Amino acid sequence: MPIPDALAEYIGRWAGSNRLQDPHTNTADDSAATALLTPVLNGRFLRFDYTWAYKGAAQEGSLLIGGDKAGAVTAYWIDSWHMGDLAMTCRGSVELDGIVSVRGSYAAPPGPDWGWRIDLTSDGCKLRMVMFNIWPDGREDLAVEADYTRVEV
Repeated sequence: MPIPDALAEYIGRWAGSNRLQDPHTNTADDSAATALLTPVLNGRFLRFDYTWAYKGAAQEGSLLIGGDKAGAVTAYWIDSWHMGDLAMTCRGSVELDGIVSVRGSYAAPPGPDWGWRIDLTSDGCKLRMVMFNIWPDGREDLAVEADYTRVEV
């Protein structure tokens, strides 16, 4: 089944900025960012590869996203800074306003697991990825804001 129309409009090259809300310093860390979104398996999935930097050190991440006509979305997320050597499986949906929103969780021993939410929006010319850290009590803190514009090739 092909990826939903809400994801298909993301295909292409993008460039912009990334703002990490640094949990170590409680300050924003800004960097240049790029994204390349490509269809995979005859358009059944979308791969979202992105780059950014933390204190000048290059970072990268990737989301492999799939969806169905009913609006259910799954994603597999990896990121050199956030996830290290692990991957997060996320589930979500395409919202009525076109936002693709997925959630996953990660272990935070010795306490309970924490959640993570990734939202993607696009108007065809601009792309936005926003990530939230979700406390065990449900409170959400902004973690990442990445804004891109389409790059002509």
